[in-house]
Amino acid sequence: MDLQAARDAIVAAALPHVAFDGWGRRTMRQASTDAGYDVTMAQRLFPSGAVGLIEQFNDLADRRMAEGLAGLQPSTLRLRQRVALAVRLRLEPWTDEREAVRRAIALLALPQNASTAARITYRTVDAIWHAVGDTATDFSFYTKRASLAPIYGATVLYWLDDRSEGTVETWAFLERRLDNLLNLPRLMGALRRPFDLVSGRAFEPSRRHPAR
Repeated sequence: MDLQAARDAIVAAALPHVAFDGWGRRTMRQASTDAGYDVTMAQRLFPSGAVGLIEQFNDLADRRMAEGLAGLQPSTLRLRQRVALAVRLRLEPWTDEREAVRRAIALLALPQNASTAARITYRTVDAIWHAVGDTATDFSFYTKRASLAPIYGATVLYWLDDRSEGTVETWAFLERRLDNLLNLPRLMGALRRPFDLVSGRAFEPSRRHPAR
């Protein structure tokens, strides 16, 4: 059995139920049978329960974003335009599932899920930077992700309540937030100097490709 495909199928089957039943056991049982599996399959594939299901949902959305951006081959776009497009591709396919996203955020906001929420956010902004062609291994690896995380988070919250045609107000909001990234080179220089003085070299983070 292709476990990744099975997890993705259960997530897709779960989304229509989440708006009514939340990310709980009932949804997991329904998703198992709707996806064509035994009623206990979701519980076996996601032993951590709803939180594990949400993690898979976010992973699926990250992968689809990367695939969508690669298919468009936006090499002629400026970096900021590519980042804006990546965020849009990350959110736009799930417009009809905004209630499921809202409930996922509410569940992840609980104190016991704080580490999972942070991990999910990092993976998404990291996936966005990789998708737009970022190959940084120096200090900017950190500053880019630290700068994009609050922009992405604010955009998601705006998008959840955006009822404009084609959610155009969300994309305008995103463009305004991304204006802040124009100051990123200066910010990186200011933050890097103290570390360079101490270490004599820039940080060299390992690349991302954690096991799923």
